[in-house]
Amino acid sequence: MVQTGLDVLLEDGIGGLRGRRVGVLCHPASVSSRLVHIVDALAAAEVKLTRLFGPEHGIRGEAQDMIGIACNRDARTGIPVTSLYGEAFESLRPAAAELADIDVLLVDLQDVGSRYYTFIWTMALCLQGAARAGVAVMVLDRPNPIGGAAIEGGEVSPGAESFVGLGSVPVRHGLTIGEVARLVRAGMPWGGERFAKPLDCDLQVVAMRGWRRGDFFETTGLPWVFPSPNMPTVDTALVYPGLCLLEGTNISEGRGTTRPFEIIGAPFVDGYRLAEHLAADGLPGVRFRPLSFRPTFHKFAGQVCGGVQIHVADRVAFRPYLTGIAILRALRTIAGQAFCWRTEKYEFVSDRPAIDLLTGGDAIRRGIEAGASLNDLRVTWQPAEDAFTDRRRACLVY
Repeated sequence: MVQTGLDVLLEDGIGGLRGRRVGVLCHPASVSSRLVHIVDALAAAEVKLTRLFGPEHGIRGEAQDMIGIACNRDARTGIPVTSLYGEAFESLRPAAAELADIDVLLVDLQDVGSRYYTFIWTMALCLQGAARAGVAVMVLDRPNPIGGAAIEGGEVSPGAESFVGLGSVPVRHGLTIGEVARLVRAGMPWGGERFAKPLDCDLQVVAMRGWRRGDFFETTGLPWVFPSPNMPTVDTALVYPGLCLLEGTNISEGRGTTRPFEIIGAPFVDGYRLAEHLAADGLPGVRFRPLSFRPTFHKFAGQVCGGVQIHVADRVAFRPYLTGIAILRALRTIAGQAFCWRTEKYEFVSDRPAIDLLTGGDAIRRGIEAGASLNDLRVTWQPAEDAFTDRRRACLVY
């Protein structure tokens, strides 16, 4: 069985934390292999916990996507909780006063291997804040559940930064959260300005034991605890780098069903036509089953939708981002004018279409609107994949 950074910390002893004021950035999946939450484990070891920090969805994970959370106290322990996901962008970073009572910040977050998933950016903003405040950071590493070998998708163009891409990394980055922390500390000068410069940050990554780059989560022997309300299974994480693109449209991404991101559709979509169209694309490692569904909340709540379920047949061959782009192309063809891009505010940004924030620029949207082939779209992000393979190398731990 793989040992997470938390498991290693607990097994090797927490002597380095003795006498220090400790803050913890965590969420529901911040558990040991025995399913003990990090806050409970540290409290039992008599670590001096002075403050907890909660990312999007909160420490206990009750909040849905893009729902602001207020600061409060943890109901179980009474420890002050700083929410790092409020109603404005400024709420995403810890204030100096919120770091003043901390000597070391522990980061224990289960990421899902996709740039859109906001936990890596919460951590990155905490690294910046900790560097300014002189606070040490210890990242307890966890597996990338969709493996660390494959890289997919383009980078983020200057001006297209948002909380689903504050730095320029591909959509499927193939990094663990500890490796992302090392990348942020080293600087990302090829993207926007926010993380272009190296950070003078006292960073320690507590590495896992037994994890290899090609491992998917099921091979680790670890229990899956969903890190957010709509990430119930590892299957969800596998399709997420492509199917999260549906958030940038008026098509349901399956929220309000038991298989979010694996089921997509809308009342005006013919699932059979969509499945046939996608089958003709010859996408690797995936099949599409037409279905109808009725979401209980979110888009089209209570309405019958036509669509498809994504069935991954070969995890190694499957390319989630390519599949997501193919689905966008097919939906625009099948649904015609009923299909449209999301124009409402998205992750604190209101002056750009959400799809541009998700893809990292306007090239994909404009290409789809112009009727570009799937191969023409794919070549727009291949150079970024190749470049990132080299750029990330110095930050790899495994």
